Amino acid sequence: MTSTTPEADRRLSLGPAAARNLATTTKTRPQMQSITPRWLLKMLPWVEASGGTFRVNRRLTYAIGDGRVSFTNVGTEVRVVPQELAELALLRGFDDEDTLTALADRFVQHEYQPGETIVGHGSPLDEVVLVAHGKIAKVVPGEYGAEATVGSMADGDHFGEEMLAGIDRNWPFTAKAVTPVIVLTLRAEDFADLNGRSAAMRRHVQNMLARKGKPQNAKGEAEIGMSSGHDGEPLLPGTFADYEISPREYDLAVAQTALRVHTRVTDLYNGPMDQFDEQLRLTVAALRERQEYDLINNREFGLLHNADLKSRFQTRSGPPTPDDMDELVSRRRKTKFFLAHPKAIAAFGRECTRRGLYPEGTTVDGKVVAAWRGVPLLPCDKIPITDSGTSSILAMRTGVEDNGVIGLHQTGLPDEYEPGLNVRFDGINEQAIASYLVSTYYSAAVLVPDALGVLENVEVAR
Repeated sequence: MTSTTPEADRRLSLGPAAARNLATTTKTRPQMQSITPRWLLKMLPWVEASGGTFRVNRRLTYAIGDGRVSFTNVGTEVRVVPQELAELALLRGFDDEDTLTALADRFVQHEYQPGETIVGHGSPLDEVVLVAHGKIAKVVPGEYGAEATVGSMADGDHFGEEMLAGIDRNWPFTAKAVTPVIVLTLRAEDFADLNGRSAAMRRHVQNMLARKGKPQNAKGEAEIGMSSGHDGEPLLPGTFADYEISPREYDLAVAQTALRVHTRVTDLYNGPMDQFDEQLRLTVAALRERQEYDLINNREFGLLHNADLKSRFQTRSGPPTPDDMDELVSRRRKTKFFLAHPKAIAAFGRECTRRGLYPEGTTVDGKVVAAWRGVPLLPCDKIPITDSGTSSILAMRTGVEDNGVIGLHQTGLPDEYEPGLNVRFDGINEQAIASYLVSTYYSAAVLVPDALGVLENVEVAR
């Protein structure tokens, strides 16, 4: 165990004793264990964000909500957060807290064990189901008698909201508990009673139904009218491509630090290695690591938080299987690469081995990496692993030309050291310590929602 002196604890820069380690004998450059390959920074196409802001213009979309809801619990009693009910499609944007609280009070808690049926295929669709905890499989009858799993749901998901619109239909699937499950349900008669009492809710639902009825394509975008296969001289439809009125804008984020170097160190111990260069190299590496972490985890622009909810998928059985990876890659064209924690990649390898599959690797940037269906599977330890041993796997299409995911930066900065990163001398204080402000500016943008997909709740510990 190494002890530190009070003098060492108060130091603001590298001391002479440590500096001499670079000035004597045969040696290596200073090594840093936390440096990683930073594949995301390498693979993203970087686009110039002049003025520090980048605007993503899109076609007008009529998607009216497909969000996740949140819950609170006191002991074993679970309750939906009333304001979170505005994530349901027909309630998106509804902000009458008294009505939402009254609606939340009408949800009833139910618990199911693995294998139990929550709703049955063909039975009347007469309730909304909120998944508070656990995993649910959506199963339909197969063409040849066997059941087919067509999807899964987990914490925060919901289904059956067609009931809110008064649609008379049956359940198109069977929902079965895969793990112990807690759900909250709202019966049709309870909603109808409250909707009849609240004029504000009634008007809101009617307005949302009218909006939903506007012509749209399969992606929810405003339809571009056209005619094809006609004969004679019919009147052709007139059209235009409508745009979003308030497009998303991305502001460049910043990561900064003040590098301090004592002038005595750079004066006396600068051979054969330049002390300032080595200090700066390690500092820049640390900033780039933080940049990659933010591009994945930042709540404003991080990829894990900005994936469209329709592009988030659940594993079929927990660990990442070839079936899960096929589902992930099939939901977008031109998938450029997967990004996963090394433990998630190892878990996927175990599942392939279990099935007798041994996927060939591929070469990226001169390095051999794992792959699936020819798509590189790149490691990134910035993707978090939860306390319960689950993680996420990202799949993305990249580039402006392909309407993909892009990185944002601004080059041509004053005192630029690397693209989007500058080092500015900040003076020498009375203690003869020179300071340098090291800054890097960055963000990321998803140009079209289906460019980014996330496989969630991937078990890496099984």
